[in-house]
This record gives sequence, C-alpha cells and structure tokens, in this order.
Amino acid sequence: MSEETVRYERLRPAQIVARREACPVAYLPIGTIEWHGEHNPVGLDTIKMHALLERCAQQIGGLVFPPLYYGEHREQALMEANAMDRDKIAEKMHLPPSNFDPGYMYHSVEQQNTNYHHLLLHIMHEIKSLGFRVLVIGAGHYPLLDHARAAVAVFHQTQDRPKMIAWAMTGYELVSDQFQPCGDHAGKWETSLLMHLDPGMQDLSTLPTDRSVAPIGASNNGIQDANAEFGRQAVEAIVAEVKKRIDEFLAHPERYQGHGAPM
Repeated sequence: MSEETVRYERLRPAQIVARREACPVAYLPIGTIEWHGEHNPVGLDTIKMHALLERCAQQIGGLVFPPLYYGEHREQALMEANAMDRDKIAEKMHLPPSNFDPGYMYHSVEQQNTNYHHLLLHIMHEIKSLGFRVLVIGAGHYPLLDHARAAVAVFHQTQDRPKMIAWAMTGYELVSDQFQPCGDHAGKWETSLLMHLDPGMQDLSTLPTDRSVAPIGASNNGIQDANAEFGRQAVEAIVAEVKKRIDEFLAHPERYQGHGAPM
C-alpha cells in the first residue's frame, strides 16, 4: 500500500488518527452504474468522483470513504430508463428495454428515493461517529446532488452540537465560468476528466467519425476532442474551489451550526 493512500478503509488505526487529526475532513463519493456512451465505462460517474476526491484529500488533507455505487432510484434520471435513445442503449447492452420500464423495480420511485435518503443519512451519521468535523459529498451522477443536499439539510437538523458540517457538490458547478463545455453526460467534459483521473478506460475509436451523428447516450459536444490535458485543468480548478470551502468550514465552524446555515 502506498504511503500516499488516502482511502479510509485501507489504512490502519494509527494512520487514520494521524490524518484525521491533521485535517478532520471526510469525503464521500456517490454515483451510479449507468450507460456513458460506447467509449466510457458504465461506472464513470463514481470512478470519476472517487478519483477526484482522492486528489482533494491528497492536496487538502483528510480521508476518502468507499464510494457508493448503489441505492439510487432506477426509474428517474437514468439513461437506460429516460434517454431519448434508450432503446438503442438497451440493444447495445443486449437487454430488453422493458427492464427499465416504470414499475420494474421492487419498490416504487417514491420508496426508492426514501430508501436512498435514509441510506445517505445513515452514512453521514456513521462518518460523524468516526471523529470528522467536515464531510464533502461528491455526486458524480449529477441528479444525485439534489438527494445529497436534501439529506444534508436533514442531517444538520438531526445532529447535536457541535455539528459535523456536510456539504454536497458535483464539481462542475464550481468552475462553470472557467470551462466550455463544463458539465455534460459522457461528452468532452466527463470523458476528459476520466482520461486524466484514471487513464486507459476509454476507447474514442467507438465514436462516430461524422460529428453530425450523435453518439448513443452521450453529449455531442466535441467529444472526439476529449483529452487528458483538458481534464487536468478542470480537476485542478475544482480542487482549488473545494479547498476554499473546506478552509472556510474549518476556520469558521460556528457559522454552520445554526438553522438555515448557508451551505
């Protein structure tokens, strides 16, 4: 195991205590398993966010908890279920489209949302019990940001003081004025991020050579020009913005202890 490891589950107790006392910040990557074009792995959202938060921990301090791939609803905001070209996605995956029809899951959409909300709350309280003062939740799958923010609001209400400050983000909204494109689905932005964070997982040769032809289930925004350098610049900009927030939380925790704290 590398001395640079910042993954909580891979460290011995003394190592955890040392890093936590130096910087009491925890990071929780959340995402999903979802179609991200023929050129990307289906775990892109979570892989991307896990690696991004590792960069944050390495450069800012703190520890990264295991990523959450499962638990979100499977009938809303999912390419296989809701994309205009969902039938093409199912065909490529050799699956019947009916596998993603409304009602296919064991629970209703409302129950799935509630279960996920409770799961996030459980994880947040567990992380607080382990001695952290700040929690950064990174939503690699953008629609999960709303769920994370909702859980954060309830979490802040259910804690005794001193409260662990929880904050949720996806990354792209922090730097949307610096990059173009910024935030997409399996397009130039996401693909470039992963090309930098976890190289070798893409196959751009599967993309249409005719740029007027949209790739299946992916943003058609210059995806053929995705590159690791663009991803590097974006990652560095996001980490810098996350650091600003963390510095503020650690320096002025009293600002985030009351009702309606500005998160």
